[in-house]
Amino acid sequence: MIARRYALDTNLYIDALRSSDGALALDSFLRANAPAIYLSGIVAQELIAGARPQDVADVEDEFVDVVARRGRVFVPSFAAWTEAGRAIARLVGKAEWKSLPRSFINDVLLAMSCREAGVILVTSNLRDFERIAKVRKFDFIPPWP
Repeated sequence: MIARRYALDTNLYIDALRSSDGALALDSFLRANAPAIYLSGIVAQELIAGARPQDVADVEDEFVDVVARRGRVFVPSFAAWTEAGRAIARLVGKAEWKSLPRSFINDVLLAMSCREAGVILVTSNLRDFERIAKVRKFDFIPPWP
């Protein structure tokens, strides 16, 4: 039997930074599942880029480096990028893809890289990921399993 592996979407880390309930829920999940937690390079980029300049080091220490030091990171391969392109083309077509929010494009790439890595995405953004899963299946669940 293969153990479950999880990747957390950026929105769950943001919830933890913005509310004590979010922080408690994230902390509880991380403590219970630490060996099964993986970090997407996409999520790391979104967390760091979205942090206030004075908070970047704290975000890296608390959310990025702790997982990266254990080597539990994954990044999209060329195949994941091209699969994301195919999924976007099926979702919106050539003429409309440039009008998509960057966050949605990142979500498609995250979904394809989770699929490729065999990681279950944990997210509160079910609407977008359900939409993506209609054109390319991958595993995702709401918080907190």
